[in-house]
Amino acid sequence: MGDGVMTPADGRFAVTPLLSRYAENMVWLARYMERIENLARLIDVNETFVRLRTVVNGWRCIIDINTDAENYLARHAEIEGAEVASFYILERDNPNSILSMALAARENARALRPLIPMEMWTQLNVFTNFIRSLTSSDISANQISLLCARIKEACQTHAGITEGTLYRDQAWLFHQIGKHLERGDQVTRLIDIKYQALLPNPEAIGTEIDLSQWTAVLRSAAGYHAFRRLVPNDISPAAVIGFLLKSRGFPRSLATSLRQAHHAAHLLRSDYRLRGAGRVLERIENLQAVLNGITTDEIIITGLHEFLDGIQGELAAAHNVLAEVFWPAA
Repeated sequence: MGDGVMTPADGRFAVTPLLSRYAENMVWLARYMERIENLARLIDVNETFVRLRTVVNGWRCIIDINTDAENYLARHAEIEGAEVASFYILERDNPNSILSMALAARENARALRPLIPMEMWTQLNVFTNFIRSLTSSDISANQISLLCARIKEACQTHAGITEGTLYRDQAWLFHQIGKHLERGDQVTRLIDIKYQALLPNPEAIGTEIDLSQWTAVLRSAAGYHAFRRLVPNDISPAAVIGFLLKSRGFPRSLATSLRQAHHAAHLLRSDYRLRGAGRVLERIENLQAVLNGITTDEIIITGLHEFLDGIQGELAAAHNVLAEVFWPAA
């Protein structure tokens, strides 16, 4: 792998090696920070709608999205708001908790100190120390929404600092691939779990509760306002699912995530001549072909769960190919 280094004589860029471990650290730093923000938003939205009694399967869906039922039930007897919030924010023994992921993100950033700017490192340290300082009183019913807002804001600050200060070389491209693979995975999990929870209740279709359920899905993906701009008079399941999967303008849709990951992998191959990136491109292009080759109605009719399960498997395979090519196990 190569990294751009400016030569003082003519201002051109020469290629020097980028260590494989840096590529791995960049991918995981991006994935952890994206996952933390998504989880904080999901907890916040579910807490609000559960409190208003306008969603079903609210707290259970967070466990299901993260495939944590066995891990959670080994520690907690019931699926209850305070217990789920504690499990996903404070518990160090849960690898999917915000605390565990913040610590993991910081360790990846520590390994990247030669590559990342001081602003990134400082902000991430402040964020991690804040998360480590949290106690059970910080996740009480009247505090959790404010806490989630702070966590989301910190993640967005991290994203902004990264966007504005991280040098555009191979490290940046690996960061982008990790970020957008994670986004694609998260949005498919959200749609899958929520749709399964809402499907068994045909009596509620079109009611106020049904509209609130799909509003919660959009808010969990930070897509409510963008959706309303495009579709002001329809909040049907097909419209929401189509938007979250296929919109080319919404930054968290599956289509946009695949396009951004593809662009980064393409630059690794074209600008840095990393032929192994071609295998990652193949995986992403196959996913794009599948998504573009079927309508939203066809996806729902032929089996939404099966479709999304296949997409998640292919996203995982794309990550595994990336690892196999650029940081193979010893």
